[in-house]
Amino acid sequence: MLLIVSCGGGSGGTPANPCVGVTITVTGTITNASAVGMSNGSIVASASGGSGFTFSFNGGAFQASGNFTGLAAGTYTIAAKNSSGCTGSQSFTVNNNDPCASVSFTVGGTVVTATPCVNPANGSITVTTTGGGSGFTYNINGGAFQASATFTSLAVNTYTMGAKESGGCLKTANVTVSATPPGTLFSAVRAIISNNCTAGGCHSGAAPAGGIDFTIDCNIVANKARIKVRAVDNFGTPQQMPPPPNPGLSLADRTAIVNWINAGGLYSN
Repeated sequence: MLLIVSCGGGSGGTPANPCVGVTITVTGTITNASAVGMSNGSIVASASGGSGFTFSFNGGAFQASGNFTGLAAGTYTIAAKNSSGCTGSQSFTVNNNDPCASVSFTVGGTVVTATPCVNPANGSITVTTTGGGSGFTYNINGGAFQASATFTSLAVNTYTMGAKESGGCLKTANVTVSATPPGTLFSAVRAIISNNCTAGGCHSGAAPAGGIDFTIDCNIVANKARIKVRAVDNFGTPQQMPPPPNPGLSLADRTAIVNWINAGGLYSN
């Protein structure tokens, strides 16, 4: 007589699947990253539905510990496998903590105006904060942070000023460096040039004489020596500015040009 013995408990001698009817549930405790750009978050995973669990992080090798650290903000998948080889998985999201949740402050700036037509520019902004917070560092237009709140060599423009508190809370404000008002001597010369040299398109428009557009303040400053030669030194000659048949500038106007140049010939004079 031939005796056949089935050892697997399944039909045809196939072993029974130990995971049939078994549900592996993965849970976890999340610690968020302390701030944007930090990688100090963590997930501590555990599982139910068996015993002898090992854990895998984002498809990696299984390990005995369900503790995964050094995590930046993001979504991660943790799988758990029991001693019978049954698995389950769950996704967990690590967020960034809001470093501004526990501190409140506003950002502003104290401005020193910039003088047009000087190089390097001489405007500045000193960042100010009002409210809470301590240990501030500062930046401009999203650049590197520095300990000093003062930013120099700024031209006329609007800048985004940032202040970051020691806990990582960053706030910004737009601060405008405006132009220093023109000096009285320059203003007088600008009016003389406007009345005598730009009207009619001589030193203005698409093709100004000599390629110099005197409707632009800094062109007047840059060409002060040329203006003196043409309007003062060449007065009464065919090379005067404005050219003949114009009678040339009055004595008062020529004196105003000389006085401005002698004072420095700057926008601020």
